[in-house]
Amino acid sequence: AAALAFGFSFMDFNLLRPKDAAFVGFENYIRLFQDASFLKAMKNTLYFAVVVVPYQVTLAFGLALLLTQKLKGTNIFRTIFFMPNLIGGIVLGYIWQFIFEIVFSKILFGEDGIISIPALCNMTQDNTKALFALVMLITWQMAGYMMIIYTTGLNNIPKDLSEAAAIDGAGTWQRFKSITVPMLMPSFTIVFFLTLSKCFMLLDQNVALTDGNFSTRMLAMQILYTTRDGSPPDYGLAQAQAVIFFVLIAAVTLVQVSITSKKEVEL
Repeated sequence: AAALAFGFSFMDFNLLRPKDAAFVGFENYIRLFQDASFLKAMKNTLYFAVVVVPYQVTLAFGLALLLTQKLKGTNIFRTIFFMPNLIGGIVLGYIWQFIFEIVFSKILFGEDGIISIPALCNMTQDNTKALFALVMLITWQMAGYMMIIYTTGLNNIPKDLSEAAAIDGAGTWQRFKSITVPMLMPSFTIVFFLTLSKCFMLLDQNVALTDGNFSTRMLAMQILYTTRDGSPPDYGLAQAQAVIFFVLIAAVTLVQVSITSKKEVEL
């Protein structure tokens, strides 16, 4: 299937008239990198990933550290934080659209709201704020899932190591930096991989929350809408975008996994 899809990227074809397909060589790829909408979508996706990855990784790690302490109700909070991950992307997008446009803009932070904070109003109606609206949505959805991965890693770290370091005079920060972080690198690798791949494959939430408006059209949506923006649908160009999309995800993921894997230590 992958080879067939790759082959279609070199053709001009219509699914309704498959017999009229014609080989066009690299024409689709040349047009692809001359397409302003595709380049813009790629730029938006990279910006989105740069913001989401450190924010989500840090937040999930903080939640995991907090909920691995001996506090009452930690299991309940773990469940609460994980639940958004069970909600479908389309539904989640419409939920947050209601939150941003009704709860934030009219009830809480609007001119007649509880406290006036214009920056938090009309979050989906501004080029900059719409991007951060998507960031908030994805972080809320995925942070709990990433937290579980970190929690598992933290629970697998032998307590003897920390206790021995404490006896030798190591402080809390020294134990965290020299024991916890190195031992948790496999979890960091998984979380970075999942977060990056989620950023590049974002579609349902993108469609439901902003429909790609206000500079929020990501690569996955660009591929989907390429077949809708033109008449007749340009399936060859869309398939070429999908190939580049796959190569980009694979390259970024391999580099990220390679970097973080080198820092892993064996228990």
